[in-house]
Amino acid sequence: MSDNVKEPEVPEVEPVTVLETGTAPETAAATPPNRSKRPLILTTTAAVLVVVAAVCGGLVWWKHHEDSQLASARKDSLTAARKTVEAMFTYDFHTVDTELPKAGDGMTASFRSDYKKLVDGAIAPGAKEKQLTVQATSQAAGIISADNNRAVVLLYLNQVTTSKDNPQNTVTPSRVRVNLDHDNGRWLVAGVTPI
Repeated sequence: MSDNVKEPEVPEVEPVTVLETGTAPETAAATPPNRSKRPLILTTTAAVLVVVAAVCGGLVWWKHHEDSQLASARKDSLTAARKTVEAMFTYDFHTVDTELPKAGDGMTASFRSDYKKLVDGAIAPGAKEKQLTVQATSQAAGIISADNNRAVVLLYLNQVTTSKDNPQNTVTPSRVRVNLDHDNGRWLVAGVTPI
């Protein structure tokens, strides 16, 4: 035979993929691959939405709770400032020694100490000497600043004073800045500054 003989050509064949899932090739071809993932995607999406809704709900609740506490702090500190400052500046020369110390219940310990020194050293002796009767009333009040632990209040006071030298009522208006601290569930006056 001759050397010019060619060997027959063998066509290239693509490799066959074997399915390991145990399904017949006809069933695997009939089920789209995304269909089996659809419940997983829906479950994951629902879980994410539930978590997002819970976080948003929690944030709304927290903001409402914080706003409610701040409103309560503002209201309660204003009430405490009025009550304590009126008690601080209201006295009668007959009972000044017993009346004014009672105002200390609405004060911080350090301010109570300073106030007691002022009462014992100047207010009580002066009230007895001049026979003073003083009635202080808060005419208006406003919050300058407040949070859950501290507040600053502005009070407008009228003091009606009578004395042995001037038995007619004398009205003296004044403004005071009141610093308050929240301590053990109570608002206590920590300082009073005339303005």
